[in-house]
This record gives sequence, structure tokens and C-alpha cells, in this order.
Amino acid sequence: MRSTVEAPSRSRPTRKARCIRPRSSAWRFRCRPVSPRVCPGTEVAAPVAVELSAGVLTVTLDRADKRNALNSAVVEGLHEVLERADLDADVRVVLLRGAGKDFCAGADLEELLASADRSPGDNEASAARLGAVFTRLRRMPKPVVGIVHGRALAGGAGLATACDIVVAGASAQLGYPEIQRGFVPAMVMTLLRRLTGEKAALDLVLTGRLVGAEEARTLGLVSRVVPDAQLEEEGQKIAAALATASPSAVAFTKRLFFQLDGKEFEEGIALGARVNATARQTPDFREAIARFLRQ
Repeated sequence: MRSTVEAPSRSRPTRKARCIRPRSSAWRFRCRPVSPRVCPGTEVAAPVAVELSAGVLTVTLDRADKRNALNSAVVEGLHEVLERADLDADVRVVLLRGAGKDFCAGADLEELLASADRSPGDNEASAARLGAVFTRLRRMPKPVVGIVHGRALAGGAGLATACDIVVAGASAQLGYPEIQRGFVPAMVMTLLRRLTGEKAALDLVLTGRLVGAEEARTLGLVSRVVPDAQLEEEGQKIAAALATASPSAVAFTKRLFFQLDGKEFEEGIALGARVNATARQTPDFREAIARFLRQ
């Protein structure tokens, strides 16, 4: 089930939009300009495409002509998709990818430049919306797998590294070049400092240099590196495996993992004991243990 949309263009005739809705009622998106799909009878571009299959929701940044740059429509589209995914029991895993040659080039520079004339309050609210996407990716109980090809830059690197498991193609590059554009890698530094050491993180944000996939893996920015030709297959393989795992066990594990951030050792052990006790009461636990003992 895939929602595909042809975005209007000034340089060519506008094609009639078509909207293929998944069967699940949770995926009946509202018709509005920032929606990640186009509703019949409208000419609103859809910067995010979705496909639900066997518990895996594939979310594709769909602005290939702009290297999937993050404008307000993409950000709002991601919010809506992730919110719906969180609520839909048919969705077990989210697989995040980019269309075209790059995963994501970061912020849309034209929109960013236009924002210079807006008030600080408006700009802070706009920035916070992207930051909330990073937060949502960490807080949602369902695992998110990111597959990175081409370049993932600035906010695009932040989006990739906010995923729970990140698989990169061998030729992929990640970087934080904001300082070279007179800007600041502000929100993404929160992720970067947690993933790498202080010196490595400061090196990346001050120089803006790009790192290849293998160096990114060594630094902790990505989980695995595979040949480019195997990237999609590997991402789907990981997502499919997660989709067959116990939903409650996956949710407890992910939630506890991030709750342990900043906790003292004894506090973390105590929290783990409480989660351990709660997990023993779930139907998933009882069924899985009983099934294993019958083997």
C-alpha cells in the first residue's frame, strides 16, 4: 500500500493528484497543505510518502529534486505520520528513507533565508517543530530504522541519527556544515554529543567536515554499514525482524533504554527491576516463554 503523489511544478503541466489510502482507518489523513499525501481534488504537494506492509511502515522523504531538504511541509508531514504510526496497532516498525540521490540535505535554505525577516519567537517555534520530530522518534515505543544513502547533512544528519537503528550505504556521507553557512548546528548537537565523544563532536560541528560511512560507524553515528546495493534489502530485513518481535518487549526495551540516559548506576538497576517485573505480566511474555518451553 503506497501513497504516491506527483507534486505540481511551474515548468511542466500539473498532473492530477491521486491518493491511495491504506486500509487502516488510522491512515486517513486530513486534507490540508502540510499533509503527507494529497487529497483527491486538490493540488497540494505531498513531501512524505508512506507504505504499510507486514507491520513495517516505510516513510520516504519525497523531495528528491530538493535533495529532500527539510521545509515546514516535510516537518509537519513527519509529525503527522509519526503520530499516526504511534497510534496504529498495525504498525510495528517505522522505516525511514529518502528518495533520490541523498537521504536529506538538511534545512531548506530558501525557506531558512526567508525566516530571517520573521520574529525570534516565530523562528524559535519553527525550530522547535523540527526538534520535536527528533524527540518523537526517541519517545515513540515503536522502533525506527533509518537507511542512509548519499548525503545526510545538518538537520538531515540529525534526522538520521535520531533513528534507533541506522544503516548506511558504503558511499554515504554525514556532516554538520552549518557553520560554513553562517549558521549553528544547534539542536542536532544534543544528539551528536550523546552519540560521540566531546572532541569528536566538536570537531564535526566546528569544521563542518563530512565523514564517510565507516568513520560514521566508528564514531557511533550509524549502526551498520553495508554495500550500497544491499542497503534497501538490509533495512527491510532489520525492519521485518523487528516487526515479528513482541510489541510489548520492544516497547519496554526502547523506553527503558532512553530512560536510563543520565541515571546513576543504582537508580538504573532499580528502574530495570521495575520494568522487569512489569514485563512478566504481559501476554507477550507468557506466550513467548510457553512457546519456547514447548520446543
